[in-house]
Amino acid sequence: MNQTCETLCHRRSVRRFKEDQLLETELQMILQAGMNAPSGMNRQSPIMVVVQDQDTIRKLSAMNAAVMGKDGTDPFYGAPTVVVVLADKEAPTWKEDGSLVMGNLMNAAYSMGVGSCWVHRAGQVFDSPEGQALLREWGIEGNYGGVGHCILGYPDEEKEPLKRKEDYIYRI
Repeated sequence: MNQTCETLCHRRSVRRFKEDQLLETELQMILQAGMNAPSGMNRQSPIMVVVQDQDTIRKLSAMNAAVMGKDGTDPFYGAPTVVVVLADKEAPTWKEDGSLVMGNLMNAAYSMGVGSCWVHRAGQVFDSPEGQALLREWGIEGNYGGVGHCILGYPDEEKEPLKRKEDYIYRI
């Protein structure tokens, strides 16, 4: 199996991370993969916000937990880096465009031994008044919607791929 297919078939979500911050060279390669995700009509509607400041990560985590109604939990599982993927809602394919960025980020991370997980609820977080205030604080202007939080870090667990369901593929 070639290296790309190996990555795509074996990547799994990681929910336990070491405290070590990512090497800048690895982070840059992961972000480059995200930037090169396909987008509808090459509009490039997504943007990525890299958060490594632990106070900001705690704030984002608390906002995400509040959406779930589970205050006091950490939906980011202690990951040292969070990449917030947003996309311009003016593009008709904004959610799909952002989803492709998320996929590229996670697959690139795995290929370098970095763990990742897609944490949902970015839409609700950044539609809220508090989320909108954060975007303004970060200097982000426009009609951006949250697509996902890609948490990144060195894995503190190993997961084997689960068997795929029998009826995944239909041929006509």
